[in-house]
Amino acid sequence: MNQLKLGLPKGSLEKSTIELFRKSGWKITGMDRSYFPSIDDKTLNCSVVRAQEMSRYVEDGTLDAGITGRDWIQENDSEVEYITELIYAKTSFRPTRWVLAVPHDSPVQKIEDLKGKKVATEMVNFTRRLFESHDTPVDVEFSWGATEAKAAEGLADAIVEVTETGGTIRAHGLRIVCDLLESAPQLIANKDAWKDPWKRAKIEQISMLLQGALAAEHKVGIKMNVMEDDLEKIIELIPSVTAPTVATLYDTPALKGKKWFSIESIISEDVVRELIPELTRNGAVGIVEYPLNKVI
Repeated sequence: MNQLKLGLPKGSLEKSTIELFRKSGWKITGMDRSYFPSIDDKTLNCSVVRAQEMSRYVEDGTLDAGITGRDWIQENDSEVEYITELIYAKTSFRPTRWVLAVPHDSPVQKIEDLKGKKVATEMVNFTRRLFESHDTPVDVEFSWGATEAKAAEGLADAIVEVTETGGTIRAHGLRIVCDLLESAPQLIANKDAWKDPWKRAKIEQISMLLQGALAAEHKVGIKMNVMEDDLEKIIELIPSVTAPTVATLYDTPALKGKKWFSIESIISEDVVRELIPELTRNGAVGIVEYPLNKVI
């Protein structure tokens, strides 16, 4: 039986990954207590790997595909196939940025001002290449964690650190000099696996359904019934991906000889609270709102 070796990220992306796969149609269990979780698909063989190491295992063929950040792919200088970007702001699947930061009272205003200084970071290779590209020799020191504190306590002159809003950076009395890299979770594949017809089809299936699950976030389905006289004004009120679906209701005595239609559409979740009262005022009845798992 064909199997795809799939890497799932350990750490901050873990819970979001399990939930995203659930909405996509796969149930993953045991990820919190095993490096080899179960999944209800015999064609998938899952392994849990730190996002920092994922691209190396995908590149060397230990894994056929995996989910990791673009930042760690660049850090490892890995040659992999980028399949799709996975971004959704409500979960941990959201863009992050790597920044250069210094103590608030530091005279440093640009990268070149750090010549001969010490920079602490977890992204050692990326940082070295960055300063080399600016012809600015620095001492790049690997940070095992609490990187902000190293600059705040004078253990380093600057840090290269990941942030979303910059709040943690500022809370440690630091100042962002410049943004260096924006990163988001990626589904990546081994180059040889991508050339294999069966594995490529399986990876494309995963990509399509994951993207469908992400596209469904913040969206709901809505359906209602409306009389023919009110149809056009209701249609004008309803946003949709392309156009609302309209179907004629089966003629029964309950319709009292009038022509009724069923309307169905997909809309943004934040629109529906304003839309439903407007629909009822214009003649819509039997309005039903329902959650979505995927929008393809």
